[in-house]
Amino acid sequence: MPQYNPSALVVTDDTADRERAGDGHSRYGAYLAQHAGDFHDDGEPLRPVDFAAAAWRTATTPVMSPGYAAVRPDIHPLDVYRDHHGGAQFCAKVGLRHAALTSRPAGRPLDWQLDSWTHAGESWTCLAGPERTDRPAVLVAATVLLPIPDGILIRPTAVRPGRTLTHEAKTVVAALAQYANQHLTPLVNGLTGGAL
Repeated sequence: MPQYNPSALVVTDDTADRERAGDGHSRYGAYLAQHAGDFHDDGEPLRPVDFAAAAWRTATTPVMSPGYAAVRPDIHPLDVYRDHHGGAQFCAKVGLRHAALTSRPAGRPLDWQLDSWTHAGESWTCLAGPERTDRPAVLVAATVLLPIPDGILIRPTAVRPGRTLTHEAKTVVAALAQYANQHLTPLVNGLTGGAL
């Protein structure tokens, strides 16, 4: 299991990727091959923003589980997409429990609860909707958007699965993870107080 800390929302692990690979090279590369149609536009390389979004989507759950890029479990989802101006953006959804709000909802509606799959002692836990359905629930979530600078994106050269595509995809995913850890983590931690 990845070791998250207050300064990291995303962890990549090349060693685990190689050790879990059926071909001895890259498990992520095998997932890229399974989703090869996402990595070209009628045989032409994708634009950098579209390549980044496809590489990120393939590297994270639910496509790849466990993901090559593992996202802290209190963030669900953390996506990369092309905005309406053609730039890349992160979009993080962060569940906020009523205790974190300035004012609690009236009528004592049900709140997020800790996911039943969470292990005792974990610092970063998933929130889940309430199991009970006999009362109203108010599930508050913040959407955090962060523009991604064009300078960390790459123009892919490969359109077919193989080592070049895997290398290019790993390069952009690592750059995105580093950028998220530096710039998105403080925003998320400001909402959650650093932990749930």
